[in-house]
Amino acid sequence: MNAVRHEYLDARFTYKPLGRSGFYMPEAPSPLLAGRKVALVHPAWHSCGTYRVVLGQIAAYRALGAEVFPIAVSSDPGFAPNRRWIWRGFVEATPELDAQPRYFGGAPFRAVLGPDFLTNVLWPYIHGDQAVIRSGLADRALLSAGVEDRDYDLVHCNHFFLMPIARRLARGRAKILLDSHDLQARQFALMNEHMPWLRPRVTYDAMLAQELNLMRDADLLIHLNARRRPTFARCCRKNPTPSSTRSAGGADGSGRPDIVLVASNNSANVDSVIWFLREVAPLAQDVAVKIAGNVDAGVRSREPMLFERHKDWFLGRVEDPGAIYAGARLALLPTISGHGLSIKTVEAMASACH
Repeated sequence: MNAVRHEYLDARFTYKPLGRSGFYMPEAPSPLLAGRKVALVHPAWHSCGTYRVVLGQIAAYRALGAEVFPIAVSSDPGFAPNRRWIWRGFVEATPELDAQPRYFGGAPFRAVLGPDFLTNVLWPYIHGDQAVIRSGLADRALLSAGVEDRDYDLVHCNHFFLMPIARRLARGRAKILLDSHDLQARQFALMNEHMPWLRPRVTYDAMLAQELNLMRDADLLIHLNARRRPTFARCCRKNPTPSSTRSAGGADGSGRPDIVLVASNNSANVDSVIWFLREVAPLAQDVAVKIAGNVDAGVRSREPMLFERHKDWFLGRVEDPGAIYAGARLALLPTISGHGLSIKTVEAMASACH
């Protein structure tokens, strides 16, 4: 097999703040991608680390002179792109994407009622197969009018399960860059720990096999996390190139009053925040913490009494996480489960919090 090439982003770029997105993005010395068209495929998520990364990707490509076509793909059935009312919540939660045209993708209900979907996607899913449901919906997704008619120079795909759409857009001509974000099979295994799936439950190895199979269609594989480099190097047959991200914040954390904890509502974050509130908070009763992000919903659902005890600490979803870090002298990063590089860790370090 071909030797695997590993490298990190070089130092040809200087960096500048990118407003509300909270990232320092590259400012190229010349428009290296002027006139190029980039299709940027991403999950229709917000209030999470993936969304912050997507904003950074869009800004980077535009700084390099490319014309970017962001395509948000829903992982829920029924989110066909022409049903604009059903996308209202996502659109309102992602105002940063309004500056340029945005596009949508999703599987209509008719696509998920056929015998092929019920047998090959839904049946494995009720046994816990998180990989097959995501890739299966992407494979059946419709896209906004005109998206598939363009000739792209590059297709940047976020997460392996959107590779069916990336392949359609590339048409065998454009290169596909796949941003792994993490080893998703491990995230799926964590999610399944709290789910009442039918037996026999899907295994981690089965989900990993699907993930790797879809990854092999990419021309270039990059990661947010250097720790994933040896894993993907062993498993993938193309040339994975891990890269790092840079995040923004202030230059000096001195004089800031707040102690903050920023987290979105996923299984690993909920576990960690519950642990922090149960085990650590009672040891510092004179200290107040600002907990920002929609992790409040997960804590309230899993531990309502614990949430009630600390409800004054929870701010819920915030429009500008950068403002939270800007007022923080200390950022808390409790982590008892999960894998990969936490975006909130990078943001906290870049903001000069302790």
